[in-house]
Amino acid sequence: MDNLSVGTSSTDREAPTIAGSRVLDHVVIRFAGDSGDGMQLTGDRFTNESAVLGNDLATLPEYPAEIRAPAGTLPGVSSFQVQISDHDILTPGDHANVLVAMNPAALRANLAGLPRGSVIILNRDTFDERSLAKAGYQADPRSDGSLGAYKVYEVPMTALTQEACKPTGAKPRDAERSKNFFALGLISWLYTRPIDETLAWIQKRFGGSPVVGEANRLAFMAGYHFGETAEVFESPFEVRPAKLAPGTYANITGNTALAWGLVAAAHRAKLPLFLGSYPITPASDLLHELSKLKRYGVYTFQAEDEIAGVGAALGASYGGAIGVTTTSGPGADLKAETIGLAVALELPLVVVDVQRAGPSTGMPTKPEQADLLLAMYGRHGEAPLPIVAARDPAHCFEAAFEAVRIALTYLTPVFLLSDAYLANGSEPWRIPDVDSLPVPEVHFATEPNHSEPDGTRAFYPYERDPESLVRPFALPGTPGLEHRVGGLEKADGSGNVSYDPDNHEHMVRVRAEKIARIARSIPPAAVEGDPEASLLVLGWGSTYGAIATAVANLRAHGHEVAHVHLTHLNPFPANLGEVLASFERIIVPEINLGQLTRLVRAEYLVDARPVTQMRGQPFRVEELEEAILRANKGDLPELSPGLRPGSLPENGGNLMGVEGRSES
Repeated sequence: MDNLSVGTSSTDREAPTIAGSRVLDHVVIRFAGDSGDGMQLTGDRFTNESAVLGNDLATLPEYPAEIRAPAGTLPGVSSFQVQISDHDILTPGDHANVLVAMNPAALRANLAGLPRGSVIILNRDTFDERSLAKAGYQADPRSDGSLGAYKVYEVPMTALTQEACKPTGAKPRDAERSKNFFALGLISWLYTRPIDETLAWIQKRFGGSPVVGEANRLAFMAGYHFGETAEVFESPFEVRPAKLAPGTYANITGNTALAWGLVAAAHRAKLPLFLGSYPITPASDLLHELSKLKRYGVYTFQAEDEIAGVGAALGASYGGAIGVTTTSGPGADLKAETIGLAVALELPLVVVDVQRAGPSTGMPTKPEQADLLLAMYGRHGEAPLPIVAARDPAHCFEAAFEAVRIALTYLTPVFLLSDAYLANGSEPWRIPDVDSLPVPEVHFATEPNHSEPDGTRAFYPYERDPESLVRPFALPGTPGLEHRVGGLEKADGSGNVSYDPDNHEHMVRVRAEKIARIARSIPPAAVEGDPEASLLVLGWGSTYGAIATAVANLRAHGHEVAHVHLTHLNPFPANLGEVLASFERIIVPEINLGQLTRLVRAEYLVDARPVTQMRGQPFRVEELEEAILRANKGDLPELSPGLRPGSLPENGGNLMGVEGRSES
């Protein structure tokens, strides 16, 4: 937990009033600059300051897709958006109220999404002729009237940082690298953040480089004191702590939560956890995090490629460990054959797919939900397996735990779906009591289970439990339980290689029925909102925050609408068909071209309609509010957006069937 801020919360917690400050119930701040300007670090530290204070929060880090995009250009802009509040929130906000732009490119890349009246804080020192030209500006936006609708503050961050760092003896070029800490100090003062946590973090993080650490500390304090003494700003602002349920909280990212959920499940099952993985954006942090947890019985193997990674994980499962492989869409493609083998072997395996925009390399740092059909059908033959999807960063812990439970209980590979939005985003997470978590069931065979005609006892690897259809699991080397498993079709019961057509059909159907019976152990689909409404919004994965917020906002204004959000996508909850049939209209928001829509239409013969976008961005709440309002009036989206002749907008933009704003 080295990079996490941990604190406690109670329902009666109050913050002291700060003299002269103005109280806000929430604010959305976006830090933007070059990928080398440290915007992710700046946003992360501001988020941790807010977590320590007790705010509810949600974040949206955005990275350039290019590893080394030219400095000062639009493709090289990196940003970090965070919403902090004194009440429960589920999204990082549709639009920033405050933009901190470290150069002209950062301003230009983010200006279109900024509402009128928003605050813009510019690093004045970067607005020279060359930088303006690299950002594509024909004229200086500070003087041509294009910023007239905003409250603009120009601060010479570079010069002030260099001046503050002079006592360290650092060269001006080296001192300039600390300007992100100047910006952090300024915003920390402006929103009355506690600074002790950041100062302690700087000392710890840069303890091995005293000059760098001192430069960052001096720059941070210079920014903080500039806000306090320069009289540029009217007053600081306060966002009071949120009234969260009592407990100990950590500010956690989705990838960290996934890693901890896997480890917690392994701990409760009293089994080692083995990760076979190959680095790939945005799943690599899972490998990094799990590699630090060896003391908890975690073994990590960075393989030479994706195929080797999943093969090693499956081998570990065969040996009695919890085999896990982590990847994103391109890697899941490569793992398909081995996942199919795991289906035939009927061994526990957790395949974590942190989805990103595709196809092929696509936009590797941007989120998408387009791997659902890959998880469902992306193997040859009839090879069904369970699919679990996380809905927010904190829920990634529960989703990972559930994936391990299903894999162990039913001896099956499980797809666990996250995405880049959840992986990199963060929110407060209430740390559970590990001893209160359920214990995943796993029963290793210890003696023969079948009587032969001659009266001897033998071990049959496919002698199934009559209720769950789960086969016995014998660890290699167990005396008297010698057996073989493999990719060739096996005879029911004995496990001998079989080419009998009737046996093959039987085994295919049994494997499918085993997966279907998992529905008996998962919660029913729960309807939130108005169960008597005529419109249902059906969602899965990371659309949860935007959907739930849109539904809550509209219900607060008297509109009737219901919401069902799915964690289990195969099998579906047992009551889902009944729930869907009770609504006149169903819309399904997805960051794809309608994959869940296709599944529920095929399974339940309901007229579900897709609300889709694929901009490499999460849904905005306002987009979904508009889609819901139109659907409530009977104006439903078309069935297959973007796939009909003549349906493509001239600008190639919005395909949702709703009037959303286009991105610049």
